[in-house]
Amino acid sequence: MKTIQLLIFAFLITSFSACNDDKKSTEEQIDTVVTTYYFIRHAEKDRNNPENVDPELNQRGLGRAMHWAEILSDIPLDAIYSTDYERTTMTAAPAAVKQDITVQYYSPGEVNIDQFKADNLGKNVLVVGHSNTTPDFVNKILGEDKYGPMDDYDNGSLFIVQLSGNKATDIRLHFNCNCPE
Repeated sequence: MKTIQLLIFAFLITSFSACNDDKKSTEEQIDTVVTTYYFIRHAEKDRNNPENVDPELNQRGLGRAMHWAEILSDIPLDAIYSTDYERTTMTAAPAAVKQDITVQYYSPGEVNIDQFKADNLGKNVLVVGHSNTTPDFVNKILGEDKYGPMDDYDNGSLFIVQLSGNKATDIRLHFNCNCPE
């Protein structure tokens, strides 16, 4: 857990201390609002029935969902978004319960990025999605096509995107889970 906190702390420090060629006054720097997004894909789903388009999480996935809640427990989240599928809802639930936040549902194809950014300005936001929608959402927040679709078995990536004024910083971390099978 300490390693995870140190990684997140190091990311935050480096993003704030990055070289700045602009000669901004101290007053302008103080007024810059910082928004931080945490993007994850749903945890491991039950693959027993390939015909089921909306499966729940399997045992390992339930463990990973709890693991995500622990990883994010020291970050005061202001909002949690999830697609309206069993596996994403179940992944978001432990963090929502732990931080006493109501999960808000979104449809990846219908998100107005500018409005989403405005609605979450200055907040810490968790977004739970899918192997194709998560990197796409990250790219839209960044304003560039940086990340491709995730592997269908990648349930451990965490994308952290921080917006400060017109500057965006991002990092992709990967967490293994020693969750029960």
